[in-house]
Amino acid sequence: MKALVIADRRPATRITHILQQQPVELIITLGDLTRDDLLPLEYITDIPKIGVYGNHDSGTYMPELGIWNLHMATWQWGGLTFGGFEGCVRYKPSKTAIMYTQAEATELLRSFPPVDIMITHCPPRGINDEAELAHQGFDALRQYLMVHSPQLLLHGHTYPPADSLVRRYHHTRITYVHGAQVVDITPPSR
Repeated sequence: MKALVIADRRPATRITHILQQQPVELIITLGDLTRDDLLPLEYITDIPKIGVYGNHDSGTYMPELGIWNLHMATWQWGGLTFGGFEGCVRYKPSKTAIMYTQAEATELLRSFPPVDIMITHCPPRGINDEAELAHQGFDALRQYLMVHSPQLLLHGHTYPPADSLVRRYHHTRITYVHGAQVVDITPPSR
């Protein structure tokens, strides 16, 4: 199964062109996008669309574009369970940015159920994150991976060098996305 995953910037190639070149069964957005970045999704009604908001999002475009907000929710599709967590680590005071303290994220994720695929804006702490507070990962997400071992975690938000990307953490495959990327989400043989 293939998914078109979009994060952090308008795709360099038109979404409709990507879908013509590489048919996908699911569209996933990981935040820090605008309604205009994703406008073609409004007219795509035959492919399911799920997502989470990033710290720079308005928090309003998903329903307008037919995207289901997966923050702190789960969704069953194609024999897989998906879950999501929005925003990033709080690094400054803001009334509009979607951010959480480490303690808030820990409390929110404490009883989040196991999923096969976790979609997040911000990565787990120590996995494709950065030292500066604005791009640090969530401790709670790292703990979630240790306890529940989802098959796949998709994230954006940071700017790790390609040659040092963390692609696996214990039993979880990690995929970092910036722009648009078609990702194989086929579950491993059971």
